[in-house]
Amino acid sequence: MLVSAAWIIPAVLGAIDAAGQRHVWGGRFDLRAVLFSSLDWLLYGAFVPVIFRIAHRWPIARPHIRSRLALHVVASLLFCVARASAGTLIKLLLQPDSFTQGVGKFYASWVLTTLPFGAAVYLAVVGIEHAIAYFAQVNRLSEQLSSAKLTALQAQLNPHFLFNSLNTVAVLVRDGDANRATRVIEQLSDVLRSTLGRPRGNEVSLDDELELVRQYLAVEQARFSDRLRTEINIDPALLSAAVPSFAVQHLVENAVRHGIANRSDAGRILIRATRNGPMLEILVEDDGAGVATES
Repeated sequence: MLVSAAWIIPAVLGAIDAAGQRHVWGGRFDLRAVLFSSLDWLLYGAFVPVIFRIAHRWPIARPHIRSRLALHVVASLLFCVARASAGTLIKLLLQPDSFTQGVGKFYASWVLTTLPFGAAVYLAVVGIEHAIAYFAQVNRLSEQLSSAKLTALQAQLNPHFLFNSLNTVAVLVRDGDANRATRVIEQLSDVLRSTLGRPRGNEVSLDDELELVRQYLAVEQARFSDRLRTEINIDPALLSAAVPSFAVQHLVENAVRHGIANRSDAGRILIRATRNGPMLEILVEDDGAGVATES
């Protein structure tokens, strides 16, 4: 855990301080004192996973804010006692001759010395755990929102396109053009097969998205005949890039609905993709009148 590993830095600095102080004051270098100073700091890192579990189990959140605050204040005091106990044990193992006035007095003194800084460390670690949990929750909600938007987009897209396509087939049947009606049904079948068979992920390759766009345009071509001209200008090196599922198809559908459908003469739809640094820019352009603006 990164938060635990962060205590390696003060542990190293503590060892340097212990060795440097001996040198400054002319004392003899004592490896055990240096080790103790380093391990004393590492004790904080050893307790971090325990504090994280406590904070996760009893978060400071409504409707229990006051009781949880009180709980963590008590837990911070117990943490100080536990750290002082572990430190005393390490001191006893490394420097047993330093307890000139007894282990009990040393332990009691260390508990009192640890209280201010130790309690602050405990509460700071609780705050870090809450911040990590908060950002993780925000990330999950963002992903769920994106997935929900894409699902809503797909649900909105398919019925509209399906109704227009079936209407085209009905017109062709009434006109007695059975061959074209059959071809439109086959093309519509390809679109539905690609749509329904697409994985439920949020992203697909640009190549797969363009395949769906071509199938969609083939059906719309039957509807608009010579009034619809399309041009796809894509560098083959970009076909493996990931794009949001149905995003390009939705842009193309809007271009057909609001651009080509409102023209009495022929119209053109251009699809281009370029790379701008790490970003993929996709442009869907039509030569229709566009959306009317109020004066």
